[in-house]
Parts: sequence; structure tokens; C-alpha cells
Amino acid sequence: MLILRGCGLNTMLTKAIAALSIFWLSYTSSSSIAQGQSVDPEGQDRIGVAAPSFNLQHWVNSAPLEISNLKGKVVLVRWWTDTCDLCAATAPALRKLQQEYGSRGFQVIGVFHPKPAGDWSVPRVRQAAARLNFAFPVALDGDWSALKRWWLNGAERSYTSVSFIVDKHGVIRYVHPGGEFHESNGNPGHAVCERDFRTIEKVVSQLLAEN
Repeated sequence: MLILRGCGLNTMLTKAIAALSIFWLSYTSSSSIAQGQSVDPEGQDRIGVAAPSFNLQHWVNSAPLEISNLKGKVVLVRWWTDTCDLCAATAPALRKLQQEYGSRGFQVIGVFHPKPAGDWSVPRVRQAAARLNFAFPVALDGDWSALKRWWLNGAERSYTSVSFIVDKHGVIRYVHPGGEFHESNGNPGHAVCERDFRTIEKVVSQLLAEN
């Protein structure tokens, strides 16, 4: 299943994989997705875990936030950076999710992690967020300390541009382990990206309906 994250490859092989992924999604939707879990096995170790703290002091579009401040909301946390094409491709999906679900108790949080780690430039983050039209809160994880707590510690990961969906009680319920997700706009090479985006929409809607 890890190959399914290879969104953007416009080949006959990708079309075949996309068709197989649709079958797999339909097969698993009544179990793993219905429970707010990721189809991709990478990240399953984080499902059901209490979301760690951010412990980040530098924010754009918001005063510093903590997961504990967001109890009662469904939260999507996305790590991204300004040198990542997959992150830029995902930006419209993040904006759309915030626009469509924000009034119902949903919040997108962006976490900027510079590559390489060690850059604590807030102006860089502010400019990058403005380029992508991010109006939601964005934190600066300059040394990747939060990314390590949430994702990197204790396991090998394929991507750092990971997304988590946290429920109203502060528990991680879904992990998109990296790369891009967004609408395909009819491009068969992005069928997997659209599949992942629709799955995320479904999980958000399900978690908003929970008490």
C-alpha cells in the first residue's frame, strides 16, 4: 500500500494502481476508515494515542496554541515547509477544509518545519504562509522538536510532511503519513490524492458528529 502515496505519476501503471486503491478503499471503509483510521499501515502506531503537546512559541495568524486549548474541536495538524512541492499542492485542500468545516468546530493547524532544521525565522514562515494564503494558525517548529514527539521518534518514516486528525478529546484518530492530498480536477494521475482527500473529509465529518 505504500506505493499508493506516489501521487502525480501520470502513467498507465498509476491508473491501474488507482483502480486497485478504489477497490481496497471500498473493502476497508466499513472497518478502518469508519473508525477514523488510516488505510495506509504507516502511522497506525499513532492511532488512539493522546496527541502530544506542541510546546512551540512562535506562531503566525495566532497566539501560541496547545492541543489542550483545542479540546472540543476536531483538529487537523499538518507539517509543511516552503521547499516542498507536495506541501504546496496540498495547500488548497487545507484551505477548503478550514472553509467548509471551520464553523462546525474544526480547526486546521499548520506546523512549519524548515529543511534543514535549525532556522527560527518567523518572517520566513509569515511569507511562506502568505504565499499559500494560509489564514489558519501556523506554528514554527524550527528544530523539529514537535515533529519528533508527534511522528519521528521511535520509527522510520517515509515523509516529514505528515497530517494528523485529532478528535474532540485530544486523541489522534487518523494519520496521513505524508505527501499530498487534494482534489484531482479530473487528472487520473492524481486519483490517489483525491481518494486521500475524500477520506480525510469523511473522517472529519464523522468526528465532528461525535460527542
